[in-house]
Amino acid sequence: MSFWRVLLAIICPPLAVMGKGCGSVLIVFLLWLCGWVPGVIAALVILNNPKYAN
Repeated sequence: MSFWRVLLAIICPPLAVMGKGCGSVLIVFLLWLCGWVPGVIAALVILNNPKYAN
């Protein structure tokens, strides 16, 4: 997980998980609409998950 991805996850979570798949982007986007904090947490969890490592 790079510094720039973490920074992007804090600023705009859906953009940070753009390369992780359509489902991840959709989930993070919906959580981000519900509130900024849930979107950031979901983005950081997805970025930190080794299953989605690029």
